[in-house]
Amino acid sequence: MQAATVLWCGWIASIGDLGAQSDIDQPPINYKSTAPTDKVAQLARQLEQGKVKLQWDDQHGWLPAMMKQLKISAKSQTLVFSKTSQQLRRINPSNPRAIYFNDDVYLGWVKNGDFVEIAAVDNKLGAVFYTLTQTKTSRPKIIRDTQNCLSCHATRKTQDVPGFLVRSVYPKSDGHPEFRLGTTTTDHTTPLQDRFGGWYVTGLHGKTRHRGNVLFTGDLDQPLDRKTGANLKKLPSLVRVSNYLEPTSDIAALMLLEHQTQMHNWVAKASFECRQALHYQTEMNRIFERDKNYRSESTTRRINGATEKLLKYMLFSDEHQLESPIRGNPEFVKQFSTGAVVDKTGRSLRDLDLKKRLLKFPCSYLIYSESFQALPQPILDRFKQRMLEILTGADTSKPYAHLTKTDRKNILEILRDTHPLFRPSKSQ
Repeated sequence: MQAATVLWCGWIASIGDLGAQSDIDQPPINYKSTAPTDKVAQLARQLEQGKVKLQWDDQHGWLPAMMKQLKISAKSQTLVFSKTSQQLRRINPSNPRAIYFNDDVYLGWVKNGDFVEIAAVDNKLGAVFYTLTQTKTSRPKIIRDTQNCLSCHATRKTQDVPGFLVRSVYPKSDGHPEFRLGTTTTDHTTPLQDRFGGWYVTGLHGKTRHRGNVLFTGDLDQPLDRKTGANLKKLPSLVRVSNYLEPTSDIAALMLLEHQTQMHNWVAKASFECRQALHYQTEMNRIFERDKNYRSESTTRRINGATEKLLKYMLFSDEHQLESPIRGNPEFVKQFSTGAVVDKTGRSLRDLDLKKRLLKFPCSYLIYSESFQALPQPILDRFKQRMLEILTGADTSKPYAHLTKTDRKNILEILRDTHPLFRPSKSQ
């Protein structure tokens, strides 16, 4: 993958922003030399061993078969038309790139593209990147990339770990971003008016405006006609809908994509920080002949600091409050909640709000993810301690002031019913 371009989520990054990469190839992370165990790596091994066969599709190549194997719904489809991918020569406003995702894997597809773009969440490595060449063969092979993707996917914009992100740009008529106007890395804290530049957006959002669906006008003072791009119930006629698996680029799917890409990054960041801190502590204990269980104040501060950042994002600190209700594709909303872990009253952290905020209960559903549950024990111990302080009302400090007493009570009840980290012990 080219050093100046990005695989995921519609942006081009600064290739000089590479400070994180000096550490991730050293112990204890060993990013490039460690064999991944994520769901795509598992599928790749099954393909090599002949245990799984992929069915070729004449219109979409390997995409439908990959989605079936990885349990990714077509309803998650979002479309990005800015030229901000390795396959940028194929992408333009009439031929956008489709992104499909679930909680663990992201797939990118371009009509007449050279390959399917794949990124997966690994418990130890963070984001891992792959390609699958779009050529009909009896032995398709998923190839891992450990070089070029990281030039953009291990920077400050991904919390200095191999990660994911969504970017909002000002796209020109050919799809190239107008960089004089800057770009925005978006998540649930980003005002809606700064989101979705270079993306198609279907769904209703009332009086609020965003950057989606429209092109840079050439006027630096008034670069976008936001009114034209607002509240579209279907894709613009410029897009041949029959080329895609779905006729939508759903606003609810986009908002969840923005949230969970950075959520994955904060989980990976906490894992890396803790493992690196403990590795350094072990080396210092050996050099100074200290007890192997000795832990310095600086090590503890590093672990606690990483945990606090994870908590703030997990609990939607600084989330942008919606000015108007969001109405996404009902089929996607239903699919997103299917199979959710529910408490004894039927509540779930996958319940959407979309009136004032993204989720009805402001705690990320990725707390159930394998990568979160595989975090080092010191992080999990500190996370549980701090989470209980916040949710019981012992901590009402500013980062968590947005959580009402009802919010805290509901989240705690759901977690105690559904999450192994918070289930009361038999003695309680």
